Amino acid sequence: MTTKQEKTSKHRLRLGMVGGGEGAFIGEVHRFAARLDDHYELVAGALSSQSDKAERSAQALGISRSYVDFEEMARQESEREDGIDVVSIVTPNHLHAPVAMAFLKRGIHVICDKPLTATLAEAKELYQVAEASQAQFLLTHNYSAYPMVREARAMVKEGKLGNIRSIQVEYVQDWLTHSLEQTGNKQAVWRSDPAQAGLAGCVGDIGSHAYQLACFVGNTQGKEVLADLSSWVEGRALDDDANILLRYENGAKGHLWASQVAPGNENALSLRIYGDKAGIEWHQESPNELIYSVLGEPSQRLRRGNGYLSEAATSVSRIPSGHPEGYLEAFANLYREFAEQLLTSTPNPNLPILATGLHGMRFITATVYSSQNNGLWVPLTD
Repeated sequence: MTTKQEKTSKHRLRLGMVGGGEGAFIGEVHRFAARLDDHYELVAGALSSQSDKAERSAQALGISRSYVDFEEMARQESEREDGIDVVSIVTPNHLHAPVAMAFLKRGIHVICDKPLTATLAEAKELYQVAEASQAQFLLTHNYSAYPMVREARAMVKEGKLGNIRSIQVEYVQDWLTHSLEQTGNKQAVWRSDPAQAGLAGCVGDIGSHAYQLACFVGNTQGKEVLADLSSWVEGRALDDDANILLRYENGAKGHLWASQVAPGNENALSLRIYGDKAGIEWHQESPNELIYSVLGEPSQRLRRGNGYLSEAATSVSRIPSGHPEGYLEAFANLYREFAEQLLTSTPNPNLPILATGLHGMRFITATVYSSQNNGLWVPLTD
C-alpha cells in the first residue's frame, strides 16, 4: 500500500477540508489559496455537520467524496490508496483540536486556521498528539506571509533597526460595534459564543493575529503581559476590545490594541517597531508599502516588487511592482511554502507551526487571566 510519504512526493497534493460549507467565509479563502499555485487538488470534505448542507456544498465545489463526520473522513481517507495527504481545518475554534487530532493520529498533514484551539489545555493535548505523529502542521497566520512583512522581519534580523526597544501593534475593526450576533449573523454568532470561540473573543479572533505578527517581525516572543479587556456591547459574553502591555524576551516593551468596536475601522492591522538606529511601520490596508526611518534621515517608502528588496520579500511576491498583492496571496504563500516543505522535506523557518499556536494560546490565556485579576503582570509560561 502507498504510504503518505510516498504520496507527498508527487507534485499535486490531495487536499481535504473540514468546515467551510455554504455561507462560510474563511473556507472559500483557503480554497482560493490552495488553488493559486496549483500544488493542491481538493478531493474530499466534511463541509458541514448537517448532511444536506454538506452534500450541497460538496456538489457546488465538485467534490466527489463528501462526509458528515470528520472522524469517519479521517478513517476512510487514511485507508484509501488515493486518500488525502493534507486536511484544511476551517471550523469555529472549538473544533480545531478534535479535528486536528483525528487526522494527525492517522498520519495526515494538517493546515489549521487560527487560533490553534479554544483552550490552552486543548493546545497542550494537541501538541502531544502531533509530537507522536509523523504528519506536519501549519497554522495559517497569513499576515506573516505578506512580502513587505517578510522584508520587515529580514531588516530586524539583519540589525538594520539596531537594538529593538519598542513594538507597537494594533488590529482594529468596527463590525461588532452593535450586537450583530443577535441578528443571526453566522460569523458574529460563533465568535461571541464561549462554547465555540473559547475563553476570548476579540483577543482570540484578531488579537492573536496582531501578537503573532509582532513576534514574527520582531524576531522575539512575549515574556509577560498586563491586560485590560472590555465587553462594551451589553450582554456580550466575550471581550470586544483589549489593551495589552507586553514585555518581550529581547528586552523590548510594547502595546497591543485589538478592537472590534471602533467605528470607522475595517481591517486596520498596523505594526510599528523601533530600535536605537531606525524604525519601521507597516499597515495591512496598504500592504505593498513599508516605511523605513533611519534616525536623522528622511523616511523611505519601500515598495513591493522592486529590485532593492531582499530575497525574503521577493520569494513571496508574484507580480511586478505597482500591482497590489494582499490577503489572498498571503494565504496562498503559506499554502505554497507548506506544499514545498512537504514535497522536499526541507523545513521553512518562516512558517507558523504548532509551537507558534501553542505560544499564542499561552498569550490568550495569560491576557484573560491578567484582566480578570485587575491587571496583573502574567508570564507567558506554564
